[in-house]
Amino acid sequence: MGVSAVFCGERDGGKVEGRHRDRLAIVYVRQSSRQQVADHGESTRLQYGLAQRAQALGWPSSRVMVIDEDLGRSAANAAERPGFARLVTEITLGHVGLVLGLEMSRLARVGHDWHQLVELCSLAGALLADADGVYDPNWYNDRLLLGLKGTMTEVELHLIKQRMASGRLAKAGRGQLAFPLPAGYVRRPDGEVVLDPDEQVRDVVRLVFRLFEQLGTVHAVLRFLVEHRVQIGMRERCGPARGELVWRAPHQQGLVNMLRNPAYAGIYAYGRSRTDPARRLPGREHSGRLRGLDADQWLVRIDGAWPAYISVEQWQRNVERMAANRARAASAGAARDGPALLGGLLRCGICGQRMQVSYESTHNGLIGRYCCQLRHHTYGEPRCQQMAARFLDDYITSQVLGALAPAALEVSVLAAEQLQEQRSQVDQIWRRRLERAHLVCDRARRQYRLVEPENRLVARQLECDWEDALAARAQLAEDYERFGRERPARLSAAELEAIRALARDIPALWHAPTTSNADRKKLLRCVIESVEVTAERATERVSATVTWAGGSTTHADLVRPVARVDQLSYYPQLVQRITKLARQDLTVTAIADALAAEDLRPPRQGKRFNPGEIEHLIRRLGIRPGLEGDRRTDHGRLGRDQWWLAALAREVGMPGATLFTWLKRGWVTGRQDTRPPYRWIITADRAEVERLRALHRLPTGYHNRRRWADPVPEEDVSHGRGG
Repeated sequence: MGVSAVFCGERDGGKVEGRHRDRLAIVYVRQSSRQQVADHGESTRLQYGLAQRAQALGWPSSRVMVIDEDLGRSAANAAERPGFARLVTEITLGHVGLVLGLEMSRLARVGHDWHQLVELCSLAGALLADADGVYDPNWYNDRLLLGLKGTMTEVELHLIKQRMASGRLAKAGRGQLAFPLPAGYVRRPDGEVVLDPDEQVRDVVRLVFRLFEQLGTVHAVLRFLVEHRVQIGMRERCGPARGELVWRAPHQQGLVNMLRNPAYAGIYAYGRSRTDPARRLPGREHSGRLRGLDADQWLVRIDGAWPAYISVEQWQRNVERMAANRARAASAGAARDGPALLGGLLRCGICGQRMQVSYESTHNGLIGRYCCQLRHHTYGEPRCQQMAARFLDDYITSQVLGALAPAALEVSVLAAEQLQEQRSQVDQIWRRRLERAHLVCDRARRQYRLVEPENRLVARQLECDWEDALAARAQLAEDYERFGRERPARLSAAELEAIRALARDIPALWHAPTTSNADRKKLLRCVIESVEVTAERATERVSATVTWAGGSTTHADLVRPVARVDQLSYYPQLVQRITKLARQDLTVTAIADALAAEDLRPPRQGKRFNPGEIEHLIRRLGIRPGLEGDRRTDHGRLGRDQWWLAALAREVGMPGATLFTWLKRGWVTGRQDTRPPYRWIITADRAEVERLRALHRLPTGYHNRRRWADPVPEEDVSHGRGG
């Protein structure tokens, strides 16, 4: 039976006119994948039959165009389907008189494209044809029929997708739905999932999990693997080499996927991710995926379905640790090398939020500071509290070292065992690599000897392969020998004794130059769950509560350094005592000795006040006129609008140190007296004094920020405060 006989229901009714034949007839064949185009010849025969149909309707073969669409499963709109986009373009330009397809509703996958095609054909005066007949979109009955065909196809596609999804979910619920396996697993021909038969592959997978358990971060595991030249064995998933073992360098995302994958705990999991259509990107098939769903959101979970490398509890710990390593306010974050040791552990006793760490660079290195500023950044509220890190770190360190002292012997044994275990595992992996290299050489040798000597076309290549295998084995043996000299498989007696000596003296180990701040932080996180601190307003008094890993707590009242003497809780008592001693005509040194005997310390918690600080307080409080009453300078007496820096600071109501900083920045005008004690002389009339008062009342940090939406005031530019 000819192809034209298929169109038994055709009744074109004179719809095809000469103006249609003057334009192109397009045969549109839609496929679902490149594989279907390559493997299913029916599409080629269909193209030929539809082209014959166009010729039967009066189109010469020179005006018949065939568009074979390689659609791809992810193509959901015309922009992702070049064939359909070309069809739309030709119709829009008025080049098309007839569009043929096996079934009209299959010209478009979604209703939007289908109705767009019908509307374009109506505007351009083009016809549509399928096995049932020829349709004119401008005829009411034909347009109604085309709309029904499109609606029925959408319902059909929806039902097909629903049935396929239900079948896939039912198969997954039985643990029989196959998907690509991670490294360390293979699938037998009967579908059973087993551990990879290669010992080296299994050893590397187990090493990755042991390293993460000991080191705590993915990057630390990656550094160890790269340093020891450890590669990960993978099975090819497609192509001619499918199923063969290849060795690839480890990378960060691959290690993250390994540690997160529940398959290594023997769990069959399906539905660990979802697709959000709003996040789909054009042309990217796998975009819009929502990953990292909690285990209770998976569609299927079957424990014990596969052989396991680790326990379910260890897999859960790994996932929780990776989540805690993320640098977010809600998590502790990974231990880093900053000197502030309580980052991630410290919580604010006022609001309960995690306190953040900031650093300031000085000539002595980085100085850490803890600050509770989450609500300040989020809602613009004042900061709850902030404090220097050193005093708190010292207290926590002393508590932890005291708690670990009884376990010194156990720590020494455990440290030696862990280091010995790591070296043994790495050495075993090197030996497996050498064994594999020997196997490759033996195989190349046998292949070369089995070939006919006369067949030089093959023998030459096999000879080259054998030589390459021998060279690779020699290079690997040389690398292993060099690696063994640098890191012997077994710890020497001297190394063992050094480890035991350090572990017995935990404080020495803590302060050793080889111990990094990251190592110290990891140790603290092993024994401490959190530290909650509450400062008594701006004073030096701090209340700290340490929650240990076992749940017990330790409470302590600490003293922190503060910036100014008037922040001290005993400042009124200090003023009263200094006034009394000064009126007894004691020297500043005698006053400092008396305060030290009464345990009245300076704001930065030094051991005692020095005479200079006492002299400054006496002048500031006006107990003795001292230098403040002396108006003589190297150029005569102070002028009408000239001030000693300390006197002007007291007049404005601000710390002298702040005014000195403004002077250095050029915000105020002054010069330094050339006579001892080389004090600063500031020039400021009454208007300038009022301006300084107004600036001092601005929020903290205001002077260091440029308001991008506001113009820079001229007075700011003139005083160097544009940035």
